[in-house]
Amino acid sequence: MTAPRPTARTARRGAPGGARRLTYLTLLAVAFFSAVPLYYSVVVASRDNAALAEVPPPLLPGGNFFANVARVFDTVPFALALANSVLVSGTIALAVMFFSTLAGFAFAKLRFRGRNALLLLTVATMMVPTQLGIIPLYMLMVKLEWTGTMYALIVPALVNAFGVFFMTQYLSRALPTELLEAGRVDGCTTWGLFWHVVLPVARPAAAVLGMLTFMSAWNDYFWPLVVLTPENPTVQVALSTLAAGYVNDYVLGLAGTALGTLPLVIVFGLLGKQIIGGIMQGAVKG
Repeated sequence: MTAPRPTARTARRGAPGGARRLTYLTLLAVAFFSAVPLYYSVVVASRDNAALAEVPPPLLPGGNFFANVARVFDTVPFALALANSVLVSGTIALAVMFFSTLAGFAFAKLRFRGRNALLLLTVATMMVPTQLGIIPLYMLMVKLEWTGTMYALIVPALVNAFGVFFMTQYLSRALPTELLEAGRVDGCTTWGLFWHVVLPVARPAAAVLGMLTFMSAWNDYFWPLVVLTPENPTVQVALSTLAAGYVNDYVLGLAGTALGTLPLVIVFGLLGKQIIGGIMQGAVKG
């Protein structure tokens, strides 16, 4: 007795499973190749400089990681740099999430004169290279006597055009106008609508924006290098100091890089849970 031949319907039924497996394999491959450089950095950071010349290269961590970390803290004020970066990046991320959501709500759902022109002007500022504003911004920081302080990093970055545009686009689609009208019928003010209706709807997008903003502020190098001193650095400025010797100590630099990457991994994990939780709980809470 011969087996039945597969029909077009059964072939189509099996196609999604194959596509799903291909998707998972692609994601696993991307995750693997993304994690390999970070893992190898930890491997080198846990050994000495002689490990860089070994053939084949070492694949397992050594026993010198904590000794190399101690050298990092002895070479540069890395604890202060970590504290500064956490303060700056966290403050900027929270401020951008709040102000961008507030502005996005106004542009997406409120009606006022000049709304489209103001949004167009905001988006147009994204086309201006950041480097063009460095000199006038530095002159302003000197006049305010903020050079060498965290104010020079935090205040100019409290809101950005990308965040406003991102939240405007998200809220224009995810926030039903009928929901706002129902809130107004119930006696909600504009601020009450923002706090009780808009923020729950915007939470998944705000988490994504906060994660991107935190990573951008954490990895910012040029402006902190201009406005800060080596005695009061951020992580990126401290890492550049580690690599500024006459002979590059790659182990020392990679040990500092591993320490500087750890907070990004933690923030990504925390905000990733918030994104998933916001999607699973629905757009609006009761």
